[in-house]
Amino acid sequence: MASTTDRIKAVRAVRQLRRTRTFYAVAVLVWAASTAWTGWQAPGSRQMWVSALLLTVFTGLLLAACLWLQRLQATSPAKPAPHAAPRRTARPRHAHA
Repeated sequence: MASTTDRIKAVRAVRQLRRTRTFYAVAVLVWAASTAWTGWQAPGSRQMWVSALLLTVFTGLLLAACLWLQRLQATSPAKPAPHAAPRRTARPRHAHA
């Protein structure tokens, strides 16, 4: 059984990987548009090949983040144990005077 600290680290890692995956997905879209635009305006130019290279790099990073996220989600339990404490505790309401 994993310790609480390990579970917290896994949850943080999953959250961070989701943010990273979103960033890489946006970067792939931007570089795909840039590559298409540059390929239309100046086919075979240095700028087109740099855009294509960056598109390839961010696509690889996106795939790596997706695979890593899948592996982390497969190893971590989907739901907390039934005896686990709730995430938020109820706070008593104070009457305002």
